Order: sequence, then structure tokens, then C-alpha cells
Amino acid sequence: MHVDGSVAGNAETGMGGASGSDTVAAWARVKRRLRAELGEDVFASWFARLELVEVVSGTARLSVPTRFLKSWIESHYLDRVLATFRSEVESVSLIEVGVRGAGAPPRVVSGAVKSSAPASPLARLQAASSVQLSSGEMSFPAEVESASQPRGEASGDLNGAPLDNRLTFASFVVGRSNALAHAAAERVARHDGQGALYNPLYFHAGVGLGKTHLLHGIGHAARESGRRVIYLTADRFMYGFVNALKTQSALAFKEKLRAIDLLILDDVQFIQGKSIQAEFGHTINSLIDAGRQVVVASDRPPTELEALEERVRSRLAGGLVVEIGTLDEQLRMSILSARLAAVRVAHPNFEVSPTVATYVARAITANGRDLEGAVNRLLAHATLTGTAVTMETAETAIRDLVKNREPKRIKIEDIQKLVASRYNVSRSDILSERRTAAVVKPRQIAMYLSKVLTLRSLPEIGRRFGGRDHTTVLHAVRKIDKLIGEDNVLNDEVELLKRMLQD
Repeated sequence: MHVDGSVAGNAETGMGGASGSDTVAAWARVKRRLRAELGEDVFASWFARLELVEVVSGTARLSVPTRFLKSWIESHYLDRVLATFRSEVESVSLIEVGVRGAGAPPRVVSGAVKSSAPASPLARLQAASSVQLSSGEMSFPAEVESASQPRGEASGDLNGAPLDNRLTFASFVVGRSNALAHAAAERVARHDGQGALYNPLYFHAGVGLGKTHLLHGIGHAARESGRRVIYLTADRFMYGFVNALKTQSALAFKEKLRAIDLLILDDVQFIQGKSIQAEFGHTINSLIDAGRQVVVASDRPPTELEALEERVRSRLAGGLVVEIGTLDEQLRMSILSARLAAVRVAHPNFEVSPTVATYVARAITANGRDLEGAVNRLLAHATLTGTAVTMETAETAIRDLVKNREPKRIKIEDIQKLVASRYNVSRSDILSERRTAAVVKPRQIAMYLSKVLTLRSLPEIGRRFGGRDHTTVLHAVRKIDKLIGEDNVLNDEVELLKRMLQD
């Protein structure tokens, strides 16, 4: 499906002669504008995984990972995306949305501009310096092969999303921040006794920290032992349920979903809609009550899934909840070394010096996906120029991956939620009049962080903390400021909270 604009694109380049790097920059601006205009929640739900595939003859081809996302964007936001894109690049007159993933054609260079004439080596190098290589050039192919399924696997849409054959326990790099999650995942995947372990097993982490990798690893290991496994993203679960309602096969959908041994559900924070949430809750309860294993992943702990009913959040929190922390430098170095070793299998002459590798591991701190992107860009420079990777070329290649952008805008409610989660109290406790030590300390820490990480005044902070006076906030700020100078443990706690809020 597509939307036509009134301006025809240039037939030769599709962008009036713009370069691939210009297209990438324009697309980045489009996404920033969509985020600002629609709000963080809407953007995260529907646009975070929308990618630019190519622009050719005035048509911008975009991709999403699921049919549900494609259908939703086409039904609700396609005109908005076209208008926003055309405000940045006037020659774009058409938007097409496709579904990437298993069975999809290889993805071309993100943001590349197709031309009827072959691109020059310089143009190819410029594009490769700012985007990932195509699946044919990468050591990590974009398309995913579906794992074989044991007999008795549910059929139809309930085959679930395919498992990525690259994402196994063997390829998972273990470090201090993810060791507990990895150990729990292996125990659950290889459990061959009666009942289930840690049910449900719930992982939460930011983007690119390995939770999806662990889910796929669990799926592979469990299927190898003959267990009936379904891996679903939240989008796929919603699409399957809505489709079952439309075709009047909802009962069969429910029965098949509850007849499995292991349900793996990713990105649960995206589940929306009252009836879908209710069915999700019923499914979770039925599987757990029947002794079937449930594994769930999200970007936040279950207590912060405010869109879900309280009883569903409580059920999710009743198992083993494991947070996967940020990557420390040692783990980033290990991940980078593993990626480089994998690339050298296909490109034996590709070498990156220890000095450059150390620089990359120290410069890219956000997540493992950015480290993989860095390897792809270094490979692009090496293969397209035929020269060795130097510190200078490395700095150029990963410039946009280094966190030198504006500091993240932090909200007081985000501070309250994070502090409440870390100290095992509720946000309502922090806002309440309770004066027990278990509540006073996190409340004062949250006030302190609100003062040092936001531009809000003391009276405004006080209002956000249950209508308190500004003198109460000032007292809390001074007290925590004094304590962190005397107590190294508290200082480390507060610094960790700061990093988590700023990342």
C-alpha cells in the first residue's frame, strides 16, 4: 500500500541528485520530527522500528518487522509520514511500507538512493560510512531463517515469529551485567523435569542489551529437546488475535496457543487494546496454571507496565524478574572481539588493531547493536578503499554512533519510577505522606535526582512529589548531597541511577 504526493520524483535518482548520506540525514530528521510531533509513547510504539530501505524515482520504501505494524501505520499514519518526509525532501512523492524478516528479499543499504547509473566508488564509500552494508556484504545477514519445528508445533499464524539462527546461547557473550539472565535462560531452556522453572521468567532491559538474543537462545535450546515452542513479538500476538476475531476463529487461536510447552513473548510493553490485554492475561494465567513455561521480555519491569491490568502485572512479577544491565567496557570489548572474529571468517584480510578496537569499545557505550554497526562500517571502509583501518578512519566511520548528541531530556516521573523500582517501593509510596525509613530514603533520592538532572525549580519539584513545600525538597537535596560525600555505597547507588536515567 502506498500514498501518492503531488510532486513527481526525479526519474534518475529519486532524490533530485541527493547522495545516500543526505538521504540518511533526511530520514533521521523525519524520525526526530515524528517523535516530537506524536510524543514519545506513540513514537516508541509504532515508529521506533520503522526503517528506510531505499529511495528510488521519488518513492521512499520503508520497512517494519511485522504485518501488524505495517497495517497500523498504513491505516493511521501514512499521510503523516509522507507529509513529514516531503517537508525534508520535496522530491519524495510516494511512501511504500513493506515487511522485513524471514523470507523477505535482502535489505539494501538503508537510505541509499538507487540510480539507473552505477554508483561511483566514492559515492559507495560515502554511503557506507553512514549506513550499514546490504545483507550481501555484511557478515551478519539481515534475513532470518526459520528454525525447524518439532512435530506437534501449532500451525498457521501460531508458528509465531521465526527464530534467528544466529541468536543462540553459543553466540551470546556473557558479562557481569547479564550473567544472571543468561544462567536463568539456560536453566529454563534445558529444564526437562515436571512443571516449569521461575514461572514466568521475565527479562527487562534497554534497547540492544541482549534480551531478544536470550529469548531466541531459549527457543532454539527448547526446540532441540523436542518441546513445543512459540516465539511471538507483541505485534505478532496482537495481529494473530485480531485476525482470529475477524475470521471467527478466536476459540481455536486460544486453544492452540495454550497447547504448547513454552511461550516466549518479546516487547510486551507494546501490547495494547483492552480485549487483547485481557486475552494476554488469560493466556498467561492458563499456561502458568497448567505448568507450562512462560518467558517474557520488556523494556521495563512488570510493575511499570501501566497499560496492563494490575492482576496481569502482578502475575508477571510473581516469577523471576531479571534486569539486564548496561554493558561495561570489558563486556563491550568482548562483544566487539566476537563480532570482529565472525567477520574475519568471511573476510580473512580484514584486520582491526587492538588500539582501534579499544577506542571503539570505549567510544560506543549505548548497546551491542551499535557495536555491530561499528564493525560493519569499519568493514565497509576497509573493503571499499582497500586500505587498512586506522584510528582516523575509525573515528570517521563511527562518528554518528558515538554519544555526543544533546543530553537526554529526563522527566521527574521517570526518576520517580526508576527510584521506586530500585528500592522496591511503589511510585505512589514516594508521593504519599508515609514517613517510614523504607520510603523516606528513596523519596529524598528521587528529589535530589530531580534537582540535579532536570531544570525544574524547587517549588515545581515539590508539587510533583505530592504537593510538598519547596523547603522539604531543599532539605532532601542537601541531605542526600551530604550523605553521598560520606557514604561510598550510597554514592555508587546514586551514580548508577544517574547513568540509567541518562542512557
